[in-house]
Amino acid sequence: MNKSFFTTKNILIILLLLFIGIQFIDVKRNVSPNHSANAIENYYKIPVKVQTILKTSCYDCHSNNTSYPWYSKVQPVKLWLSDHVNSGKRHLNFDEFNTYSRDKKLKKLNEIVETVKEGEMPLTFYTAIHHKAKLSMSDQSEIEKWVNETKREVK
Repeated sequence: MNKSFFTTKNILIILLLLFIGIQFIDVKRNVSPNHSANAIENYYKIPVKVQTILKTSCYDCHSNNTSYPWYSKVQPVKLWLSDHVNSGKRHLNFDEFNTYSRDKKLKKLNEIVETVKEGEMPLTFYTAIHHKAKLSMSDQSEIEKWVNETKREVK
């Protein structure tokens, strides 16, 4: 009788060893000890309600400080979240907003309204876990109003 190495038991052992092994892969967390001098709120007036919305619904992926949930310490989730946050920051970083050119600032502000109106942001998988991040119609209107006011101030 020829026994195959690829039995269910062996496959499970290999998968378990791989799962344990990848726990040692570390990634840099998106946490900054300092408040950025280039943060949007340092240059543009943001109403308290809008600032609360942005911090609750946007800043985890679009700032220099992410509030990490417990499961972010487990691979492969840790790697996936790191990649996702870095991607979000490349698209828009509220903490680096004032480093953008005037045209880029205006483009990013327009994209904020567009993605919020289309329901593209915050992402569905994010709001499924972070229920408070889901934007109401009122939240969307507040953001749009703020963006339109801010666009007039952009230099």
